[in-house]
Amino acid sequence: MDIEAYLTLVSGDAIYPNEQQLALLREVVPKEPYQPAPAYTHRTYWEDFGQTDLGKYYLEDAEALIERDPEVPISDEIYRRANKEGNRGIYKPRYYRTMDRLEKYILAECIENKGRFLEPAEAHIRAILAMKSWLHPNHDDDQNTVLEGKRVHIDLGARKFGLVLALADAVLEDKLSEELRDEINKQLRWRITDSYLKSTKESDPESNQWIRTTSNWNSVCTSGSLFTIMVASEDLQERTAAIGSAINSMRYYMSGFGEDGYCSEGTGYWNYGFGHYLYLAEILYDYTDGQIDLFTFSDSVKLKRVADFPEAFQIHPGLYSPFSDGVTHVKSGSDNFAYVMAAKYYQTRKPSYFKPDEAVQAIVLGADFKNYLAEAGTDFQLPEVTYFDDYGVMISRGQQPIPFSISIKAGHNAENHNHSDVGSYVIALGDEIVSGDIGAPSYIAGAFAKDNPARSSWGHPLPRIDGQLQSNGRAFAGKILETDFEKGSDRLVMDLKPAYEIPALEKLIRKVEHDKSGTGTITITDEFSTSKPVMFGTAIMTLGEYEIIDDHTIVLTENGMSVKAEVFSESGQFSLKGEQVPVAHLREGAPAFRVGVDFNQPLSQGRITVRFTPNF
Repeated sequence: MDIEAYLTLVSGDAIYPNEQQLALLREVVPKEPYQPAPAYTHRTYWEDFGQTDLGKYYLEDAEALIERDPEVPISDEIYRRANKEGNRGIYKPRYYRTMDRLEKYILAECIENKGRFLEPAEAHIRAILAMKSWLHPNHDDDQNTVLEGKRVHIDLGARKFGLVLALADAVLEDKLSEELRDEINKQLRWRITDSYLKSTKESDPESNQWIRTTSNWNSVCTSGSLFTIMVASEDLQERTAAIGSAINSMRYYMSGFGEDGYCSEGTGYWNYGFGHYLYLAEILYDYTDGQIDLFTFSDSVKLKRVADFPEAFQIHPGLYSPFSDGVTHVKSGSDNFAYVMAAKYYQTRKPSYFKPDEAVQAIVLGADFKNYLAEAGTDFQLPEVTYFDDYGVMISRGQQPIPFSISIKAGHNAENHNHSDVGSYVIALGDEIVSGDIGAPSYIAGAFAKDNPARSSWGHPLPRIDGQLQSNGRAFAGKILETDFEKGSDRLVMDLKPAYEIPALEKLIRKVEHDKSGTGTITITDEFSTSKPVMFGTAIMTLGEYEIIDDHTIVLTENGMSVKAEVFSESGQFSLKGEQVPVAHLREGAPAFRVGVDFNQPLSQGRITVRFTPNF
């Protein structure tokens, strides 16, 4: 099926497929439900799977966990408390431990076929079925209407509860009692199928608004919902409509990436969101015998760039900019389904291991995953500079034995997991980020508030003008005016004025120059003019230690790596003032510090230059 032609038939912002789209789908959607893996009775398949590293892992883990009890349902009291406080620690581990154990019991029983894992599997299934709400409590509304049974909503947790139960019914078959299988399918219809299809028919659904979002929620919730419907629904028309809805929904998800492949959510969410997109692509490709191909979707070139994102986004090998809610490091040994799938379908650099986040991912790849792994420690070389031209992100890499580098972004202030951070940067020396963006607040109550200091431009290395910060919205963006990437030197000029809603502001330009000779020098200059005198300042940020040496010099140190920041201005006298960022819980670890660089008097024009050099 031609996906591009299919999408040209969509009606406006509709998600539910129209009759023309349904006609195309009917040509390729099988008459029978999707079977994600053979039932346990297919002994050759499961015995072979049991001999793989993945099969052995699931069997060994299931044996170690066989005595564990389900950890759901949680009490209404804990649910309401988690909803009010945004406290994930009191429920999320219980949810995911329960789901993960059930997955392992299911696969272990299919591999071994002795009945040992049936009792714990059934106990966990019944516990999940007994839950009033499958949601993460903080995804319910203030009135807890899902808990109260007043509406149904699919979130990141609910979609997984659904797909694990669908998997259990599909592969365990008559090992489960008829009564239990009936209850599984009854609840899958109520909590997933009907909820999903109802939302796709609405232009502004009360629940499942993620069907039109550009964030990881869309791909994750869509893949889980569609898996459940494809496996559990006996209604061909229903499955066809759900598949068509998922394809229409994915045009929104894919539009969240830059044409250059840039993922504003960061590397961690790239793995989570794009991994589930690739999982969705795999099950649809498998189900339709390759006739629905989301691996190319409507733009194979863009998908290749998206697949290349995590490698291109590195400052130094394994080190990333914590823009938005991104992370600086991807933990070794963490789940990496997206990386393996990207190597399989887009020929990206192969990872050295495979660790699935969910059992269905292991089933999709099976023993085939070894074809997409490389030997540990395989060397690779990053280019001197990477430039994402759509989002205006430059990564200028030093070439010294201990490289001194900068990553800086333009972007806009309505990005996914957005911070007010147009113009933000990080400066890295070796394996340490010594200055710049401090990353995201931990996900607790207030973490997503616009005035959270770690989200506002106050908590970023950005200008503040008459006490005013950057505004939020798609229109508040950075514009790249010039780039010059030469051997040994990179230069970028960015217009920051559009990110501020300040009538008196006439010009605000940020210039970055990176001289890679010697140990390296990075110079950042902010130049402004206004229609009336204003108080103007900028900031130097760090998660490490800092010392103000004199009235224009600061030394920044992180894990033994030290950088000197020298501040210059011919426009007027300025002051340096350090203070702790008042956010106790940062994902990169608190405390963080802000050194304000502020003119002492109002000015109508001025310039502040900060020169960073390694402090060896």
